Amino acid sequence: MLQESNRIELKEKLNDKLEKEICAFLNNREGGTLYIGVADDGTVVGVEDADLLQKKIAERIRDNILPSALGLYDVTSQETDGKTIIKVVVSSGVEKPYYIKDKGMSSAGCFIRVGTTVQPMSTAMIDELYSKRLRNQTLRNITSPRQDLTFSQLKIYYEERGLALNDKFASTLELLTPEGKYNYVGYLLADENGVSIKVAKYAGNDKVDLIENEEYGYCSLIKAAHRVLDKFEIENVTRTKITGKERIDRNLVGRVPLREAIINAIVHNDYTREIPPVFEIFSDRIEITSDGGLVYGQSEDDFFSFASMPRNRELMRVFKDVGLVEHLGSGMSRILKEYDKSIFHISPRSIKVVFPFEEEQKVTGKVDSKVASNLNITQNRIVEIMRDNPQITISELSKIIGMSNSGIKKNIAKLKEDGVIERVGSDKSGSWKVK
Repeated sequence: MLQESNRIELKEKLNDKLEKEICAFLNNREGGTLYIGVADDGTVVGVEDADLLQKKIAERIRDNILPSALGLYDVTSQETDGKTIIKVVVSSGVEKPYYIKDKGMSSAGCFIRVGTTVQPMSTAMIDELYSKRLRNQTLRNITSPRQDLTFSQLKIYYEERGLALNDKFASTLELLTPEGKYNYVGYLLADENGVSIKVAKYAGNDKVDLIENEEYGYCSLIKAAHRVLDKFEIENVTRTKITGKERIDRNLVGRVPLREAIINAIVHNDYTREIPPVFEIFSDRIEITSDGGLVYGQSEDDFFSFASMPRNRELMRVFKDVGLVEHLGSGMSRILKEYDKSIFHISPRSIKVVFPFEEEQKVTGKVDSKVASNLNITQNRIVEIMRDNPQITISELSKIIGMSNSGIKKNIAKLKEDGVIERVGSDKSGSWKVK
């Protein structure tokens, strides 16, 4: 049963206190969650027309709270005890104090969570938080080094999600400074920029023997993120162990935690120092390093909290729109589901995640050891599909597997290199042969 706490508020129905509750969670060091359709004692009463209610909540938060909270909250519905309730997850903001627009930055408009109650902020607290905000520069207020930006790649990713960007998208997505110029968020999401994400691969467990150094960048950060994800889908191979009873397939590291760590590093990187995240592959581990330590005012306990404090909320909002981020705080929960906190190494200047490889197992029986140890899950699926349908196209594979065409092509190139498949005939009229 749900119970109110410093981070949980229960409301039987939507009322005029919504903005107060959201401001209090935004100003709270750990954020919080508001449930609507649940009585104070935890009894689930449910709501009617959940879709309409979610829309009203999102509009009120967007229109009535300053600074903008877009990218800092997530409104969803869920079934509990056979009834529909609304869940509003709110992250702690980095531009405190947040306040109700028509009340202003005053005790009448600024609120903080105290236990299970919402209390007005004192003038001294408001002044202190505001002075810290001025010292905490955000990407939205940094002017882009270029103003001749185009966004065709970003528009394509939105269209793939069934969303359209109108002529005012730059303002809607907060890609402009208060003066109306493109900001650094716009620069990162533009078709061309000077940001490059590096993926280095070493032969051993140190940096002595560099065997591969690829750059994914100078393009929209969304496109770069997809390319990095595709690269690690190939590198995170499956190792197989066959026992007397079963065959066990395991990736070098957990696929879901690895994906979440990659996205987190890209979204939460401190780009104000123009240092992009770095991804490194060793013989025994994968290291992911993002620039910038904890967000100002954030503790390690806050960092591991499922309601996090996004460093770059504008990027978080866009990554969520295009499906790279599901729900606020969900990434950390997926990582900690398979790994403990010891894989994180936090310093004042950076955050590093180290994924040790699963212990390598020898393959026995009639399975080809080279193939078994080098095919990842995606490659296995490609082989199975090609065996059933030798005329399958790359576009069709992309739709079935849910990966970009470029990612499919890279996996196919690896399969050809390993001698697992070959192309018979021309690209248009030929077919695949599984060896």
